[in-house]
Amino acid sequence: MVIVRWHGHACFEIVSSKGTTIVIDPHDGRSLGIKTPKVSADIVLITHEHFDHNAYSIVAKPSANVFSMHVGEESINDIKFMGIEAYHDREKGKRRGRNIVYKLYVDNISFVHVGDLGHELDVNYSTKLGLIDMLMIPVGGTFTIDAKVAWKNIETLKPKAVIPMHYWIEGLNLPLRPVNEFIQQKPIGWNVVKLNTNTLLIEAEKIIKDTIYVFTPP
Repeated sequence: MVIVRWHGHACFEIVSSKGTTIVIDPHDGRSLGIKTPKVSADIVLITHEHFDHNAYSIVAKPSANVFSMHVGEESINDIKFMGIEAYHDREKGKRRGRNIVYKLYVDNISFVHVGDLGHELDVNYSTKLGLIDMLMIPVGGTFTIDAKVAWKNIETLKPKAVIPMHYWIEGLNLPLRPVNEFIQQKPIGWNVVKLNTNTLLIEAEKIIKDTIYVFTPP
């Protein structure tokens, strides 16, 4: 059983069945007007060096392995992951810089977290990333792709399920759009599972195809 916990914005905690804790794109909470993540990570992955994604000192154990904008493959404990270069804008990073897309393998579940992706992905990314069980993708626009482009990328990557992120929630002081705009644009056949918590317990064989998992903010 894998634990997936959303700490708001683009910050996710993933805990393997052996207890290894990964945190992706940690924020400090107060700078954004939302709750500070309370987690102790063995591995921290940072997609890009912006303040709302790189607050590793908030979540990392003293012994943690911290990877910032890391390209290539790594294996730590029972976790395997790889980083692929992408961009924070439509101009190959000229406006907002590089952004790393991470793929993780945790207990036979493949997670992809695209960070602050700012552009459409072509089929080369689909080839590099391969099969995706759960895709964490920004949908709030302004600083990243919006709901429309998010769906275009989902069509290209063809994940089994999607977790929207980086959208407006109560208290957030960034001008992002709410998740409902993403949900309203879902293609026919996609289902929405609205969780009454910020935590999902999941096994590989129980991931429902063509499903959007919407977490309750912490």
